[in-house]
Amino acid sequence: MKKVTNSVVVEAAGSDDDASTRQRVAQSILEHGPSTAAELAERLGLTPAAIRRHLSALTERQEITSREKRVYGQRGRGRPSKVFLLTDQGRATFYQAYDDLAIQALRALSATAGPSAVTKLAEERFGQVEHRYQALRETDPERSPVEVLAEALSADGYVASIKPARLGEQLCQHHCPVAHVAAEFPQLCEAETQLFSRLLGSHVQRLATIAHGDGVCTTHIPSAAVVHRSRLATPPSGG
Repeated sequence: MKKVTNSVVVEAAGSDDDASTRQRVAQSILEHGPSTAAELAERLGLTPAAIRRHLSALTERQEITSREKRVYGQRGRGRPSKVFLLTDQGRATFYQAYDDLAIQALRALSATAGPSAVTKLAEERFGQVEHRYQALRETDPERSPVEVLAEALSADGYVASIKPARLGEQLCQHHCPVAHVAAEFPQLCEAETQLFSRLLGSHVQRLATIAHGDGVCTTHIPSAAVVHRSRLATPPSGG
């Protein structure tokens, strides 16, 4: 009996460790976007076999899915790499946005006051991001405006990052706390895009959104916007 009890204890401890590691794998995908098994293994210091086991478990729980890695330019020889990305169910393990209640409320608002009321509400919702952005800009006016925007968004749970792109930068949001709501009410995405354009003083282009089934919300920021806003933040020299 004692031997069985010890076995149960060891098995339970192993289950806890597995759950913790699965959470780390999911967190890495959340923060970095769609990732290959090799990338995850390198980031987390795990063996390829261990990563495959945890990816298999997360797939069975329908918290992640996979697709062929997109290749820009000429594809090399060999089998295309597979990347893993979070599903809506996987994202729900990080944040609970009370989607059903929010959707019902917005449906009622739209029915009684019209679609424009939903747009106004969406614009007001992003007011806190704008306020945080302005405060950060005042604290460090020479810092890249896009970096400041990414920090302001991350504080709101969007897990934002920046990566270089041709003719500019890409602002990537690896999580959207209101993805389900935005899928039915695109005014939220539209208001967010307009906010980015206004804060950066330039037209921006939304390339992908989680609400439409993409792994990451991606917005292209042209080089001119980055340079223009940086110059505005730097006072002219001379007397």
